[in-house]
Amino acid sequence: MHTWPNLLSSSSTGPGHPSHRMPEGPELHLASHFVNEACRELVFGGCVEKSPVSRNPEVPFESSAYHISALARGKELRLTLSPLPGAQPPRGPLALVFRFGMTGSFQLVPSDALPPHAHLRFYTAPPDPRLALCFVDIRRFGHWDLGGKWQPGRGPCVLLEYEQFRLCPSRENVLRNLADKAFDRPICEALLDQRFFNGIGNYLRAEILYRLKIPPFEKARTVLEALQQRRPSPELTLSQKIRAKLQNPDLLELCHSVPKEVVQLGGKGYGPESTEEDFAAFRAWLQCYGTSGMSSLRDRHGRTIWFQGDPGPLAPKATVSCRGQVPQEEIQGSTAGS
Repeated sequence: MHTWPNLLSSSSTGPGHPSHRMPEGPELHLASHFVNEACRELVFGGCVEKSPVSRNPEVPFESSAYHISALARGKELRLTLSPLPGAQPPRGPLALVFRFGMTGSFQLVPSDALPPHAHLRFYTAPPDPRLALCFVDIRRFGHWDLGGKWQPGRGPCVLLEYEQFRLCPSRENVLRNLADKAFDRPICEALLDQRFFNGIGNYLRAEILYRLKIPPFEKARTVLEALQQRRPSPELTLSQKIRAKLQNPDLLELCHSVPKEVVQLGGKGYGPESTEEDFAAFRAWLQCYGTSGMSSLRDRHGRTIWFQGDPGPLAPKATVSCRGQVPQEEIQGSTAGS
């Protein structure tokens, strides 16, 4: 059985931390992994408790014994409360869908030592020592909905639903919907549109475009139309085609593989209770976002895009670029693209 000090916190964000970043697809995936590992052998009981300052809905759930599990999809996480056989009062499972905003995280702590800003609490059943699984959100931009349905309009998860993301013939598919006005915008802004790129956020878009040497303010349709024309040579064997894709991935492939790299970095999280050591692997992995020598510009949402070289033809006018410093608005806050 895991004890709480070894699984204290899911991936989260700490305002003001030098490696601050908003939760994106990998962080939600790591958060679901944390919840599943931390709560695997725990039995919860009683009512779900909401802080009085939270504007999110009350959670009308009570059970003498239930389990908690989690599943992530893009920038959302579904938490399922499943009563055990014979639990009182008799009832079915309840699901909640969370969006983390800027600073959401899950923490497992002793019930008598709740962290500040623990806006939703699930308590383990007696006997003591009792624990509390808490949704902690310093800035209170996070949100939860009852019912367990993913937010309408979000496309397939770039991390866990890659085939649907790339090939699904429905409206969420990118290459079949290039007439959408979303692709009139710069590629750096289109990548934050969760209808098409569910799970991509600010640091991921910077890393993806940097690897492909694509100017962030190139027109999105121009970039993506080139993928429709890209076809492997028919003379190549299957193994050669696979090798060529691995050596020269396109933008949609990197929307899957780059978040996967972040997940593989592991770590216990990077919330305010974390130390500098928790950030070391992520900092070493970054090639563009907030790194020395890179330029940056704000897009029309006020989000800063990091890049190298020419910004592209749709770059904003009269905007000062900076180099190698995480911009203040990333710490103070913007919810665009969350």
